[in-house]
Order: sequence, then C-alpha cells, then structure tokens
Amino acid sequence: MYIPSLLMLSAVMLAQEPDTQPSIKVEVDVVSVLASVRNKQGGLVGNLTKDSFLLSEDGKPQTIKYFTRETDLPLTIGLLVDVSRSQERLIDTERDAASQFFSQVLRAKDMAFLISFGEECELLQDYTGSARLLRAGLSGLKVNAPVGVLSPTPGPVPTIYQPRGTVLYDAVFLAADEKLKGQVGRKVLVLITDGVDMGSRLKISDALRAAQKADAIIYSIDYEDPSAYGGGGFGIRLGGGMGESELRKMSEQTGGRVFKVSRKHPLNEAFAEIQEEMRSQYAMGYTPINGVRDGSFRHIDIKTTDKDLKVQARKGYFASRPEEQ
Repeated sequence: MYIPSLLMLSAVMLAQEPDTQPSIKVEVDVVSVLASVRNKQGGLVGNLTKDSFLLSEDGKPQTIKYFTRETDLPLTIGLLVDVSRSQERLIDTERDAASQFFSQVLRAKDMAFLISFGEECELLQDYTGSARLLRAGLSGLKVNAPVGVLSPTPGPVPTIYQPRGTVLYDAVFLAADEKLKGQVGRKVLVLITDGVDMGSRLKISDALRAAQKADAIIYSIDYEDPSAYGGGGFGIRLGGGMGESELRKMSEQTGGRVFKVSRKHPLNEAFAEIQEEMRSQYAMGYTPINGVRDGSFRHIDIKTTDKDLKVQARKGYFASRPEEQ
C-alpha cells in the first residue's frame, strides 16, 4: 500500500491498556521525560535515585513528582527503513537485523509498526505485538525509487534537481503525527538510513516538531553504502556522512542517539545497543511552574548531582493548548 500523500497514511490505532506505573500516568499538568545516564566511559548507569537528578524548565528548577527505574514500561516502536536506490545493497542485512531486533525487544503490552520510505512511504505492518507479523512485513522491503533513476546525478547547481528519491522527513512526520501521537507509554522511532533526504514535501523542522509533539525518542542508525553515490565530489556532498548532522539533530533533540554502522560496528550491534538503552531508562514526571498552555516550546535541562555523568533526554516539549490535546 503506497502512500502518495501525507493524509493517506491512516490506520486503526490499537488500544493499549493504561499503564499502572504512576510515573507515566498522563495528567494534563504533568510533563513526562525519559532519560538515560552514562558515565565517562560511555556505560549506562542504572542505580540512580530521584534525588540524583536536577531538572529545570526554561532555566527554572522544577520538582520531580514521579520517578521510576522500571524497565518494563509499555513500549511502542516505529521502525522506518530507507529503501531508496542508495540503500539497495543493504536491504537484506537490514531485514535480517531488524527481524532479530523485534524478536528480542518486544514484550507483553509492547507494540510496533513498520514503514519503508524511498520515493514514497509504505506501511508494511501496522501496530502489532507479533514478531512473526513484523518479520512478514520485513519480507516486503524492496527498493522504491523513481523509474529510470539508477543513482543521483548532479547538475551545475545541486539544489536545482530535487527528485523524490528519499522522503526521510515525510516518513518521520507521518510516523510521529499519524501513528505515535496519542499513544501512551514510551514511544520510539528507529530510523535506518544514510540520512540524505531527497524530495520530502516537509522540512526537517516539521519532522522534528511532530516527534516532539508526540513525545517520541528518535534513534538513528546511520547506515551507508558509499559506492551508491559513485564517489567524486558528488559522493562527498551527498554521501559519506552528509546526512549524519541531520540525523544527529533529530535524535539529540528528542533524547535519542545516532549509531554509526561500520565494519567494526555492524548493524546488529547497533540494534543491540538501542535495545539495552530502551530497557535502561529513568522515567520522571513534573508539574511545570509555568502552567500556561499556550503552545510554546519549553526547554528542559536535566543533570545529575554527579558532574561526571551525562544525561540523555529530550531537550523540551510543546505546551499544547487544550484544543490540541
């Protein structure tokens, strides 16, 4: 089922049971934040308490009302796989690693969906808790590129020619706004892509805003096939890490990270690290001192009392107006 426009990705939302953990019960005036903490060596730290954290909003200290270190909070995962021409040689590896990931990460009450994106977005599997159905969806991964376009070809001015070849930002917006928004519990988008967007109708700011409004964490797996860009100056401009900065922006702003795939760090290891991080998060909630819901973006800063530790969490949220709830 191809999705030629943003409005056509409509799917029935499967109802999830309300979570029993007080830390993520959705209250109008409570902001929920998920955080991971790492030491200087990059290892995850999982033995902190509420008193270990210092949280502020727009520079003003806030009181953490709810806190838990539970690792079994309900999880909704959207896997977005780049199937543009530049990823053609990587699809088989992506399929195998993603299948293993779903088999290992999904637990009771967890849900996942699968979207591929190239010239257009395609919903390969709607919400399900079945690793078997997700594996079946993964079998549908195939190149989706404009007919007759084998690889990007530069013009005198690279910005003039903008084929719809990799609609990354459209895919992130769709997944966040039409699939994750309104869901409860922890919400994660996992992107497998080289990060190069070609032809999206929306901008990266639109995609990021949708993810922030959905309270979704973005984990980006930077997986590139350098040969797909033919080398030379054009390869340097579009491939070879050109998309990494965009992936880093979306991931870090939402509390996620970028995982770079290489010979020394294969795709299955990146999936394993994401799985470990998702099961090692702190969930905390607070009632903002500024209770005005005016639609503005509020900046969140979280630190620990131990200056040697680094907190990874979303950078803020939108104080949605009542009619936007």
